[in-house]
Amino acid sequence: MTFAIDGWFTIDHDGVRLIGTRCAGCGTVCFPPRHGLCPDPRCGGTELRACRLPGRGRVWSYTNACYPPPAPYVAAEPYEPVTLAAVELEEAGIVVLGQVTDLTVEDLEVGMELELTSGPLADGPQMWMWRRAS
Repeated sequence: MTFAIDGWFTIDHDGVRLIGTRCAGCGTVCFPPRHGLCPDPRCGGTELRACRLPGRGRVWSYTNACYPPPAPYVAAEPYEPVTLAAVELEEAGIVVLGQVTDLTVEDLEVGMELELTSGPLADGPQMWMWRRAS
């Protein structure tokens, strides 16, 4: 299986999980994973450890993309609008933006619970996506 972005998510026996990093000094979590300095300007820590992020969260905001993305991105033909949601992972203290599968903006509402899944992008590789929580 080919992932759209290596090292940002995993698919295993626990399902789909995002991979972030946590600062060993202050506990700040970030996504996508990073190296170097802690993103919290008050900390200055340099030891960022990989961590699996929660697989569920609540819709913080949402929209749709009614126009195909510009090159080099590959869009489906014919293009159909893509639903996007910013999902708050409360346990981690962050909001993660991602595509939503099988739901439109008419189906979503702020506070609605979503869970991670995966699906293919228009050009084939797997990407994490959000879906209605079961």
